[in-house]
Amino acid sequence: MKAYKIGLIPGPVYVPEFIREAWLEDYGSADIEEEFFNLYSQNQRLIQKLLNTKNKIVISSGEAMSILWASVKNTLKHDEKLLAVASGLFGEGFAWMAENAGFQSKITAFDYDDIPDPERVRDDIKKYRPKIVTAVHCETPSGTINNNLKEIGRAAHEFGALFVVDFVSSAGGCALDVDDYGIDIGLLGSQKVLSLTSSLSISSISERAWEVIKNVNYHGYEAYQYWRDVPECKYTPYTHDWQSMKALNLSLEKIIAGGIENLFKKHSDAAKLCRDLGREAGLKLFPKNENFSSPTVTAFYVPENWTWENFNLALRKKGLAVGGNYGKLEGHVFRIGHMGSQADKDLVNSGMKIIKEVLNNNG
Repeated sequence: MKAYKIGLIPGPVYVPEFIREAWLEDYGSADIEEEFFNLYSQNQRLIQKLLNTKNKIVISSGEAMSILWASVKNTLKHDEKLLAVASGLFGEGFAWMAENAGFQSKITAFDYDDIPDPERVRDDIKKYRPKIVTAVHCETPSGTINNNLKEIGRAAHEFGALFVVDFVSSAGGCALDVDDYGIDIGLLGSQKVLSLTSSLSISSISERAWEVIKNVNYHGYEAYQYWRDVPECKYTPYTHDWQSMKALNLSLEKIIAGGIENLFKKHSDAAKLCRDLGREAGLKLFPKNENFSSPTVTAFYVPENWTWENFNLALRKKGLAVGGNYGKLEGHVFRIGHMGSQADKDLVNSGMKIIKEVLNNNG
């Protein structure tokens, strides 16, 4: 399988042709060429604009899970604790990673169709006194957006904890103010709103976080400390992916030139259309409150009288690919990705038309 006629999976998204052209260029070795370090520096500045931050930007190779692990391993010592604020699979995943890396962890859990309550989170931070508080901005499997990051960040700082946020599938699709929210380590993937392959991971790191990273002194492939002076030092910890860095530059330049606010509106419009047409087709939205729904992905319940397997097969026979689910939502909730290159009203309209046809034919 190469591609479906209508792709609306929640990442990796469709890579536009103008971005794919970056892989047609034959570059030299990224770790010795001045041109590469200039490109890296330019991308750092563009990402700072996208995220509303003055924090240092680290752009590393690999899928975004690598920096989720990095955020844990670089900030904790063996006797220190992590509090995971979770209303979905990825929020819970931070606690799982901490435990498997040998650290203590606790989950402040909320229902998957809900978003975290800052007051309850603050109470748990006060009682548990973690070194790190983690949260997820967009829970992709649940299709929810956590609009309470600022309050949670304030609570984390009140009790001396670092605030780590996964905004892998939301940054660029809606307003996000890293500095105002007090995000010490922010985590972004290239295969969502940025519309690249899953080849780069991007971290924003505050001065508070750099001090912790220096003190923890973690050594390993995911070690942040070796990136502190990149690109000024004209050195990278490993051979970088020049083609992906160029692709990132093409994506960011287009975003900034078109206006970040316009990009937010494009995502909001595509999301609203998806939900309106979904209800019209007889689908039920998963989050209990539509205000909790993400502008980058919509989660619907699998229609009554259908199994996910049969519904997915029927859609794919008509050329539409959407996303299934994981964990407790597997077989019960499916997802439509309207992020990045897929935040397109015509594309969403075509996909929802197929869903309506399949449901009507079944009826």
